[in-house]
Amino acid sequence: MAKKELTYDEILRELKNKQYHPIYYLMGEESYYIDLIADYIAEHVLTETEKEFNLTVVYGADVDIATVINAAKRYPMMSEHQVVVVKEAQGIKNMEELAYYLQKPLSSTLLVVCHKHGSLDRRKKLAAEIEKHGILFESKKLKDAQLPGFIATYMKTRGVDMDPKATAMMADFVGTDLSRLTGELDKLIITLPAGQRRVTPDLVEKNIGISKDYNNFELRNALIEKDVLKANKIIKYFDENPKTNPMQVTLALLFSFFANLMLAYYAPDKSEHGIAEMLGLKTPWQSRDYLAAMRRYNGVKVMQIIGEIRYADARSKGVGVASGSMTSGDILRELVFKILH
Repeated sequence: MAKKELTYDEILRELKNKQYHPIYYLMGEESYYIDLIADYIAEHVLTETEKEFNLTVVYGADVDIATVINAAKRYPMMSEHQVVVVKEAQGIKNMEELAYYLQKPLSSTLLVVCHKHGSLDRRKKLAAEIEKHGILFESKKLKDAQLPGFIATYMKTRGVDMDPKATAMMADFVGTDLSRLTGELDKLIITLPAGQRRVTPDLVEKNIGISKDYNNFELRNALIEKDVLKANKIIKYFDENPKTNPMQVTLALLFSFFANLMLAYYAPDKSEHGIAEMLGLKTPWQSRDYLAAMRRYNGVKVMQIIGEIRYADARSKGVGVASGSMTSGDILRELVFKILH
């Protein structure tokens, strides 16, 4: 039976309980969790005195696999453990040779390999050796629908409440780059007035530069409600402020919403809980927008809308449009008209 892959929370729990492994191979498209785990090991496994002789940090562009293996084979000095962190490990050639070291790894070494923007072939020997002796962790990009849950959890751990609209504004504006997103959330926490522990849309507007009335979250709501006037006001604002409201971001978010809406039609259980489970949403209340949209758009119309968004995306890149004949605002206005009618 295949070994169960630990989650980020489970790995951190083991580390806090001083349950260590000889190898931590951290890989994937989302660098946020890779950095969190690697930084925790580098900061907390050794004391400040022990770090002087037993903490080694190298970069893939500067070392080869033989150097990494030789570092891992060293015994710690005046310490139970040594930590070797390999950053940007995707730049190392012949990584498969690490499998030979892992056949008999030193239990006193914590070798932390940070392989970003990709992953190992799990069918090869190296992956099997890592799973036998340590942790093989894949950090996957979050889906758009998972962002509100991530934001709410992140803020809750810092003792801060987040207004649902403020949460949606941040998710739509920043997107799935978790390092950037957490940086912006930390900025909001720092700017909270004394005694206030709730982030409001006004606070987001003031400190992040997102309009609380004219943003992708409000555009999506206007389309759900089929509010023609509000939708066109927002498109006009986007057209006048293209730098803070790039059309590609708007199209991506609309595509994500209507693609999920199409999936929602296939949910066996069309309750809040059923749709949340079908779409992988963290909380049932997130499915309310999809339920509201299902009352106003049938499945055939949603398929047509997805096609129109794809067409608008192609036109925004100059496909089938004479140079300069249509602005971003023109393309969005036409798309919104087709969605609403």
